Amino acid sequence: MRVVTPGQAARHTGSKYLGVLVAAKYARNLNELRRNELMEDPTVTGGELKEKLTTIAIEEVAAGKAKYRLTERRRPEY
Repeated sequence: MRVVTPGQAARHTGSKYLGVLVAAKYARNLNELRRNELMEDPTVTGGELKEKLTTIAIEEVAAGKAKYRLTERRRPEY
């Protein structure tokens, strides 16, 4: 098992915190894609993943393969 540290993810995101957040969101998207594939065709098995989706996501962020963009949060108007 390869260990990827938050510091390695920070090389492409600018901070450890942002790198972990990007990887977590990416892992959620990967999980959703897998779930949709299984719902569309129930005969398809989930397949044997060698690594967890979170590991795949953080490795891709650390390698600079995951594309992301930051958006400003809107403040609620009272």
